Amino acid sequence: MWVAPDGHEIRAIEWPDPPAGTALRGSILFMAGRGDAYEKYLESFEHWRLRGWRVTAADWRGQGGSGRLGKDDSTGHIDDFALWIADLAHFWRDWAEGRQGPLVLAGHSMGGHLTLRAVMEQALQPAPDALVLSAPMLDVFPESLPLPAKRAFAGLMVKLGDPRRPAWKISEKPATTLARRQTLLTHDDARYEDEAWWRRERPELRLGPGSWAWVKAAAESSTEMFRSGALEGVQVTVFIVATDADRLVSPSAIRSAVARLPDVEALVFGKDARHEILREEDSVRNRALAAIDDFLARRVKS
Repeated sequence: MWVAPDGHEIRAIEWPDPPAGTALRGSILFMAGRGDAYEKYLESFEHWRLRGWRVTAADWRGQGGSGRLGKDDSTGHIDDFALWIADLAHFWRDWAEGRQGPLVLAGHSMGGHLTLRAVMEQALQPAPDALVLSAPMLDVFPESLPLPAKRAFAGLMVKLGDPRRPAWKISEKPATTLARRQTLLTHDDARYEDEAWWRRERPELRLGPGSWAWVKAAAESSTEMFRSGALEGVQVTVFIVATDADRLVSPSAIRSAVARLPDVEALVFGKDARHEILREEDSVRNRALAAIDDFLARRVKS
């Protein structure tokens, strides 16, 4: 457990060091998505370990094994994404101290949103040598609804009841049943079942819908991200892997960010990939990891 300045305990894992005889490349800090736990990404951690990276991961406050912020154990609640960015900044400072070699920050989905915002705001000291984003949640569906309208609707729903109440039921997306959840995440049955196994073995990892306050905070944070000049001011090299077939996060928002970031490379899949690209079938996952490896080899020098 890592203890935040206000005393909140946040769970983290140090994956084993690279094998003996492997040249040390540096360190990667991986931050998962909304409702995730780092157990889902152990396979990717091992991939990076075998290539010489020391890998660390941590939960976001209020999910995984890091407590809850709402009125129950199943709703993912936050009042303001700034709290998560502050946690990341403090954790990064402690984590980076004394480490040898380049420091890479990686984030999936909501983790991609928060890590990009932290870099955009220059909240991380020392600055990462690179940022790797997997299907970053830069905006959500419906894509046809502009951010001001999303903010206004979420603000109204917060005022009409308890902001901590769930904004939707069961799955990752409103109006999606549990039976259809896999169709949003991955084509790979075994990797999808792996998540279910961890949730059975460690029930404390289970997390359901986000709260209405989370929806409002997400819309406000996306607005901040896309304000004039914000993305253009990012001073860290970025790699993004995404899919145009994503039905959880907005592909158009990702493409907009790619067009505006000053130093960015991207690999965008089509219908062969769903949201959890690093947990997809091998034909997709291996291509994504190879692209990340190539990017790090070219752009991050030991």
